Amino acid sequence: MMDAAPASPEETYSYLGPAGTFTEAALKQVPEAAGKHWRSVNNVGEALADVTSGRSIAAMIAIENSVEGGVSATQDALATVPGLRIIGEYLVPVNFVLVAREGTTLADVHVVNAHPVAYAQSRGWLERELPDHGHIPATSNVQAAASLFESSQADAAVAPPGITEHLDLVVLARDIGDNPNAVTRFVLVSRSRVLAAPTGADKTSLIVELPSDEPGSLLAMLEQFSTRGVNLSLLESRPIGDALGRYRFVVDLDGHIADERVADALLGLRRTSPNVLFLGSYPRADRQEVSYHSKYDDEIFIEARDWLRALLSGEPD
Repeated sequence: MMDAAPASPEETYSYLGPAGTFTEAALKQVPEAAGKHWRSVNNVGEALADVTSGRSIAAMIAIENSVEGGVSATQDALATVPGLRIIGEYLVPVNFVLVAREGTTLADVHVVNAHPVAYAQSRGWLERELPDHGHIPATSNVQAAASLFESSQADAAVAPPGITEHLDLVVLARDIGDNPNAVTRFVLVSRSRVLAAPTGADKTSLIVELPSDEPGSLLAMLEQFSTRGVNLSLLESRPIGDALGRYRFVVDLDGHIADERVADALLGLRRTSPNVLFLGSYPRADRQEVSYHSKYDDEIFIEARDWLRALLSGEPD
């Protein structure tokens, strides 16, 4: 299935590889991807380039971690690469093992190879058990382990628990993640403009720029959601890059663009922000139904519009 004979773009899904990564584990959760061609790539930029060029129908990328927060490389790429939409999200529990070449003991480890996110999530264990260790960043969790067979200066690597199924390495320590409840959120990104139907358990992702750098600008943006009963599950700032102090905000909100309260909030944002990027509405990975006060029901917004329409048309009271 993965990286075999060439396949058509409609049959190809890109993911951060090689085989054995958490991203691959997320892609395994996509029913439509089963039996299709899976293209292993080296980074988020390459994965999204596959989609925008038409090489792949979709790409699986990490966007948020329960410990470290948003993945900045993904957030920045989604903000700057046009024509992309999120069509689904998937959750993968995250833990790590410390692996090394045969014959290596924990006492032999002085330098560790690890992806920066994996390193951050296991840093407490590493500093406690290997207080004098050095760190070499890797492009992926699997690449960190694979590099031990190359001309790497590392003595060991932080890797996914199933890495020994793919590489001939020994496990020096298990469950080295500092938070046993750590979860990484992945999103499936495509060029499709077809919106999934609302399920009642949906999420909408946006990237919003503030109209100006002045007191109250962020509050004005947040009021577009609060006054319509829309809950935010993620709000993170990222530098725009054109000037110091200029930021865009990555926003995840509970609900679907087809929900009246969400649509009204987006209209408010569009009126007040110079740039609102809609990244998609899609089912929540946890399938937890979105709850909100009944005063924000769709019927309330529809009745208000009908009332105004009647006033403008001169209909009798």
